[in-house]
Amino acid sequence: MAKPLFKNYNYSFQRHELKLLQNFCKTVVKQMSADEKFFQEVRTFTSLLDKLQSGEPEIKLTRDEKTKLAFRLKENRDNMKKEISKGFFIRRWIYKSAYNQFVNIINNHFND
Repeated sequence: MAKPLFKNYNYSFQRHELKLLQNFCKTVVKQMSADEKFFQEVRTFTSLLDKLQSGEPEIKLTRDEKTKLAFRLKENRDNMKKEISKGFFIRRWIYKSAYNQFVNIINNHFND
């Protein structure tokens, strides 16, 4: 079976998913803006943040934005999984809810 030439990169996020993604993109931009070697990623996440804050019901992403966002979300999910296994009760409790939210977003929207 042949791969489709064009994929649909239109996403309809729920309100809580949108808020979580906005905060995630703000954090990524803030952390990476200090280093010049991440210039392309900062530009991509800034564009993505503008689209998320636009208030549109359906958000169109470019292939690059979708790929980088999915990669960073999966990387963050894996890092949270490590933190959950290392931490004490309070830390595990806090990370567990955030971890579940990231897993739901990845499974619902970015699972290829």
